[in-house]
Amino acid sequence: MTPAVLAGVDGSPESTVAAHWAAGEALRRGAPLRLLHAWPWLTDGRASFADPEDLPVAAQRMLAAVAEEVAARHPGLTVQTDVVLDAAVDGLVAATEATEDADLLVLGSRGLGGFKGLLVGSVSMAVAGRAAVPVVVVRQPGPETGTESAGETGAVPEVVVGVDAGAPSDTVLDFAFREAELRGARVRAVHGWNLPASFAVVGFLPSGTETAQLQAAEEKALAAALAAALAGHRARHPQIEVVEQARLGAARTLVEDTEGAALLVVGRRSRPHDLAPRLGRTTHAVLHHAHPPIAVVPHP
Repeated sequence: MTPAVLAGVDGSPESTVAAHWAAGEALRRGAPLRLLHAWPWLTDGRASFADPEDLPVAAQRMLAAVAEEVAARHPGLTVQTDVVLDAAVDGLVAATEATEDADLLVLGSRGLGGFKGLLVGSVSMAVAGRAAVPVVVVRQPGPETGTESAGETGAVPEVVVGVDAGAPSDTVLDFAFREAELRGARVRAVHGWNLPASFAVVGFLPSGTETAQLQAAEEKALAAALAAALAGHRARHPQIEVVEQARLGAARTLVEDTEGAALLVVGRRSRPHDLAPRLGRTTHAVLHHAHPPIAVVPHP
């Protein structure tokens, strides 16, 4: 059986957008879609004021309504629903660990935690830091999410993947190439780097010429390392166009240069003994500021 695509929904507009994105992903994979709600953190206006004993029923009604909307827009898709009897973060994380027939979880950027002022909600951030499977965080509908608009305009869709050229993760790259293959997209592999921290200390600032020379030398070395990291993936996916990019500014590169991308893929090192989410500075910044759907892929 093809593993299901999971989507966390809570009645908020953001989570409904995520459910539709997950539906498109499920169709590309030939997989069922499983809509999850972690009870009792329901944010639907009417259901949130229901008696506690009525919340599971309200959750089922909300899930049924979203499932009906998604199925109507995506004919041929198998849609399942499930209420997880746990708090939002723990329930969604547990759903990624409790079954071997799911390998992707999709969440909205806001709404699940109720903190509307945050660019990415606390629940989405926490789940992305702990889930056992890749987590895709989806922002707003339309061209800025990198949905199917690229195909409509004739532009080649693009999957952007952040690569640590010094210690590349095959898990992250495998995910990015698979997603590109599903979309008929090219892969843009980006390594962003920063100047040594000592440069920011008074007395250690090089001249503009020295900085330019260092940048040129570093980018040349990293370009070679990036090419080596991608060689095996290029060989396994000869039909996929690959663009390589090494430039100054790790998070900035992934945020500023991904407008219109179908998907942005970043890694998150798995630390099974840590209870707190550990996303890393670059992944944390990308989640808060990049516009495309963002896949956070756990790797050793």
